[in-house]
Amino acid sequence: MTHVDTSSRPIRRTLLQMIFLSCGAVLAITTTTFLGYDLLTFRQASIQQLQTLSEAIASNSTAALAFENPDDAAVVLGAFKADPHIVAAALYDAQGKMFATYPRDLAAGRAPAQPGTAGYQFTHLRLLGFQPVTTGSRQLGMLYVESDLDAVYQRLQLYALIALVVAALSFLVAWLISRQLQHRLLVPIHALTDTARAVSDRNDYTVRAVRTGTREFDLLTDTFNHMLTQIQRSEHKLHAQLARLGLLQHITRAIEDRQDLQSIYQVVLVSLEENLLVDFCCILLHEPASRTLTVGRMGASSRYHADALALTDALAVPVDESGLSKCLAGELVYEPDVGKVALALPRRFSAAGLHSMVMAPLIVRNEVSGVLVCARKAADAFSSSDCEFLRQLSEHVALASHQIRLYGDLHQAYEDLRQSQVAILQQERLRALGQMASGIAHDINNAISPVSLFTEALLEREAGLSDRARGYLTTILGAIDDVARTVSRMREFYREREPQVTLAPVQLNDLVPQVLNLTRPRWSDQPQQRGTVIELQTALAPDLPDVMGADNEIRDALTNLVFNAVDAMPTGGILTVRTAAVSRHPDTTSVMIEVGDTGVGMDEDTRRRCLEPFYTTKGERGTGLGLAMVYGMIQRHSAELEIESTVGKGTTMRLIFAASSASITDSAGTARTPLPARPLRILLVDDDPMLIKSLQETLQDDGHIITATSNGLAGLEAFRTALQGDAPIDLVVTDLGMPHMDGRKVAAAIKALSRSTPVILLTGWGQRLIAENDAPAHVDKVISKPPRLSELRAAFAELKP
Repeated sequence: MTHVDTSSRPIRRTLLQMIFLSCGAVLAITTTTFLGYDLLTFRQASIQQLQTLSEAIASNSTAALAFENPDDAAVVLGAFKADPHIVAAALYDAQGKMFATYPRDLAAGRAPAQPGTAGYQFTHLRLLGFQPVTTGSRQLGMLYVESDLDAVYQRLQLYALIALVVAALSFLVAWLISRQLQHRLLVPIHALTDTARAVSDRNDYTVRAVRTGTREFDLLTDTFNHMLTQIQRSEHKLHAQLARLGLLQHITRAIEDRQDLQSIYQVVLVSLEENLLVDFCCILLHEPASRTLTVGRMGASSRYHADALALTDALAVPVDESGLSKCLAGELVYEPDVGKVALALPRRFSAAGLHSMVMAPLIVRNEVSGVLVCARKAADAFSSSDCEFLRQLSEHVALASHQIRLYGDLHQAYEDLRQSQVAILQQERLRALGQMASGIAHDINNAISPVSLFTEALLEREAGLSDRARGYLTTILGAIDDVARTVSRMREFYREREPQVTLAPVQLNDLVPQVLNLTRPRWSDQPQQRGTVIELQTALAPDLPDVMGADNEIRDALTNLVFNAVDAMPTGGILTVRTAAVSRHPDTTSVMIEVGDTGVGMDEDTRRRCLEPFYTTKGERGTGLGLAMVYGMIQRHSAELEIESTVGKGTTMRLIFAASSASITDSAGTARTPLPARPLRILLVDDDPMLIKSLQETLQDDGHIITATSNGLAGLEAFRTALQGDAPIDLVVTDLGMPHMDGRKVAAAIKALSRSTPVILLTGWGQRLIAENDAPAHVDKVISKPPRLSELRAAFAELKP
């Protein structure tokens, strides 16, 4: 709605007022001039007329004055009746005395008492005059005449009436003329006003004002129409810019939540095809290292031209000298007519019927990651605003691509860091738990050592045992070995590779049948008893390379994995064991063995925690040590463990070892050392009375002379006493952990007294000392608890042959 200023005046009224003012001014000037001139001439005529009349009366009054006859003078003055405007007259004699008056009854004081100077003048709305009365050269007296100005006033009234009539006629004529003039002036103005209102109300800049035939107004109309044309062009450009800005915002919003480059490229290209109406568009990806461009993505509609352009996904595009090379330098390239460009890529587009193209670099921080290519069938089909839009769009796409790459790198770095943290945390947990397990192992080993020694001694020396008793003792000894191995394995999930572990070439294909036969009751017999079936599938790769490892540890790990797979299939399923040679890294070969099942699977939280010690999903049936021990074996063999699991579909555990290139043999050797040639004098030092008693009795049965002590100080004193006597100690067996004086100090003190006397360290921490290379400097041999008679005999034979 157009706002009208009520304080403004219409041009019609203004024009009418101007005409009326002009006419009024002309009339006023003309009338004033005429009246002034007429009044001037009328005054002169009045004076002339009064003078003439006065001269006549004065001439007729000479006789009356000469004869001093007042009556005759009064009669002569009565001639003034002929002029009704004469209101007073007086005749004075030569002495200046009033001689006669007109009218006769003229009031006293009406005429001057004395005559004045001869002459005529206007004063006090009267015309006064003194006319000398002379005869010859002799003045007889003076005539005073007073006339009113009624004639002047009547004349002025007449003139005013005439002026009013003329003014009325003039204003009427002026009004008629102004009406015509207003029509001629206001019609073009109203036409321009109506055009402007139509443009304003409808926002339609195609409306044009019509010429009226008046030169000045036609010039104004042409200027107004030219202004509308310019506004229409500007509005068209503005709408185009707003549309492109909206398209740019739409594309930006569409790609801001996407995290993969291909979907971003697809959104951009489809938007260009649908909104910018390009006939072909694609994105070429730049590889800075090789300075090559490949087709990364084409628009859905653009694939219609792909065959004609000989462009396919991932195809390398040559970098020409004028187009793509400039894009790689960071410039936007516009070819309005590719047919005039003698280069390979533009010729392809021209042959495919695409005659104009724009190539915009995807550039961020002066690095070009690709090129956005758009083409149309018509030549010179891209405007400057189109090119500017594509330049801005390419910057947004490049920034989005850069952010996704940064996000991917950051995510990968975060994932690597998380995996490192998890691995470190896992290792620290295992290390702490292993150290705790080592302490427990010491106590357990001390407790079962007497049982092991006496059981072995009974089996070896008591020939009269019944088969039943011998079977019981064999079972006890086997149970003791199982306990010892279990305690030993409690440390396996944190230990690095132990020096005494023999690494030899191992053929995984040979271990698989052994493991399957060993575990057959679990995956075949027991499920059948429950009415379920577990189907075994094996796929062993031929010519599989050997791996360097300890076959018993790998066998134990595979056994644990088979048990876990069977437990994960309570209703039956498929157990798969597969081996293969794989290439994990360039120029290296690895050997893979995997155990898979089709059981319940693991969720992400379970998969992440399954290697933690004592973590189990089996309830009271599980110990939580199986996979932890597998992980310890993997660490000692510098191998890799991969876990793939999906809830409801199953789990695959994959062990990957480096292929063998050479064999490693145990430096200690395996040949049996012969027994000592004579009985030995042996000093036993241990704070465990049960262990001391069992060792003393079993070694005495072998013929050795035993001196037993319960602590380090007593043992050292016994050694010193024997050394000073005739029967020195041949060999010392001491415990490590003892109060007041531990095994290290005992060994050092013994060596200080007799460097040639061997010292054997018998301890529940034996495996840990060996694993950490922490054997005391003065100890000749370390034997783990529980000791076996065979180990002790071999050590004695080695140290005292």
